[in-house]
Amino acid sequence: MQVIIIEDEKPSARRLQRMLANIDVVAKTMLHSVEEAVNWFQNNLHPDLILLDIQLSDGLSFEIFEQVEVKSAIIFTTAYDEYALKAFKLNSVDYLLKPIDDEELEVAINKFKTNQLKPQKLQVDLEQIKKLLINPIEKNYKERFTVKIGQHLKMIAINEIECFYSENKGTYIHTSSKRDYLIEGTLEQLDSMLNPTKFFRVNRTFYVNIESIKDIVSYTNSRLKIVLNSFSKDEIIVSREKVKSFKNWLE
Repeated sequence: MQVIIIEDEKPSARRLQRMLANIDVVAKTMLHSVEEAVNWFQNNLHPDLILLDIQLSDGLSFEIFEQVEVKSAIIFTTAYDEYALKAFKLNSVDYLLKPIDDEELEVAINKFKTNQLKPQKLQVDLEQIKKLLINPIEKNYKERFTVKIGQHLKMIAINEIECFYSENKGTYIHTSSKRDYLIEGTLEQLDSMLNPTKFFRVNRTFYVNIESIKDIVSYTNSRLKIVLNSFSKDEIIVSREKVKSFKNWLE
């Protein structure tokens, strides 16, 4: 069985590759952008199965299908919920919500093996999908986070948060009142909790609030540097792979 992974976050792609290896599935090829995927499909035999992230560094993965006819079955790996996925008119095998669970991954792979699907031409309503992702429907995003301070619990409203960041295997929020708090979970788990019109993950370490951006400065290697209203602990750099989608998000 030929399997490839299309995922813009390289650590996530490697993690998924290891998870597949644990169930004796080998994914030798990992692609990280729409452009890279299109080039690969134009020059290689199409695999039996694709594990495909919806949001890539240079656009939505559906844009791949505008340029090449992909002849593979698909398992989506996504932070979008089941309601949203009902709008995706695609011949997919299954979908896995991030963070991906080992058992759910194995179930999806076994479903593909058992059904022995013969993929048909993908039929994609791209405009409907783009509208849905830009203007999410009936999605309840997190409005506050609860943090522990000694023996007390404190509620932090989402509009008070300038950014989320990871440090020493912990996840923190930085508030407009210049305070930092440790929260439970990982940045990956925030994907489905945060309103994508307000928060953007600029690199492996930071999620930023659009309303807290004070300045954006050109940086080395075609990257961007973000200056927030009060956060000054570390530089916040938009990774080169995310610059295009970040600019689109700003609009």
